[in-house]
Amino acid sequence: MSNRIHGHDVMRMMLDNGQSYTKDTLRTAIVDRFGQETRFYTCSAENMTSGELVEFLAERGKFIETGAGFTTAAEKICDH
Repeated sequence: MSNRIHGHDVMRMMLDNGQSYTKDTLRTAIVDRFGQETRFYTCSAENMTSGELVEFLAERGKFIETGAGFTTAAEKICDH
């Protein structure tokens, strides 16, 4: 059985790392940190791959564009 990680944990990882990402580099960082088989969930979605989670977060405006890609901010993480 694969691990299940909440999308908030990925966003906190982004904040802790303090760097900008592209979709590809974020997917790689997620797999490196949580593992290839890990599945992700959020308050409104289940059983996502790392790539699906990145697209999900992007579609919901959770990323902040930078000159080198994007990052996130603490206020983008809902606490429910």
